[in-house]
Amino acid sequence: MGFFTDIFNGLNDEEKESFYQTVIMNDPSDYAAKARVEYYKTKLKFMGENVKIGAGVKIVNPEFVSLGNDVEIKDGCTLHARGEGGITLGDNVRVQERVYLDTERVATGYIKVGRGSYIGTGTTLFGHVGLEIGEDCLLAQNITLTPYSHIYDDPERIIYSQGGHCEKVTIGNDCYLGMGVCVMYSGNIGQGSVIGAGSTVVKPIPPYSIAVGSPARVIKNRK
Repeated sequence: MGFFTDIFNGLNDEEKESFYQTVIMNDPSDYAAKARVEYYKTKLKFMGENVKIGAGVKIVNPEFVSLGNDVEIKDGCTLHARGEGGITLGDNVRVQERVYLDTERVATGYIKVGRGSYIGTGTTLFGHVGLEIGEDCLLAQNITLTPYSHIYDDPERIIYSQGGHCEKVTIGNDCYLGMGVCVMYSGNIGQGSVIGAGSTVVKPIPPYSIAVGSPARVIKNRK
């Protein structure tokens, strides 16, 4: 017998179940993909029809997570719902590889993504006191949305101990955020707006605006 086979044969039933779960959750095969969906049907707050969950996806506190019809979560994503506000993905939401969603706070945090929206590879979304993304939005690769900004006014105190500014962030329907965009706690984005790649949004953007730069400034109205 081989080294690892000997170890496996020495596991008790609970340890073997954990082993099998680890294998299935990380296996890219079609069989494992179907098994993951069946498993999460019994764990999630809500799961619609035709949901796809990729290999290596981690869902923390699935009882606070709702997935609509035809949601697709690709390989290596993490959904961390720390409280009842939870994470809600509407129908036809597509979450690309290695996306990280974290409500951050137990009492106030939540993330809602509207129907038909697309979340690009490597994007990070935080929901300290709420993050709401509208319907039919396009978020390109490596975007960061966080409704929190640290206070650092007192140089004699550790920055972490000084707290921070925190507000709910909303992104309207039909918005397009280019690659590498960063949206801060005061950066609400109006419906139909386009944010250029690499921009940092630190103040509200009116509907149907085209904004670029760091900090982002409006250079054109789409209408």
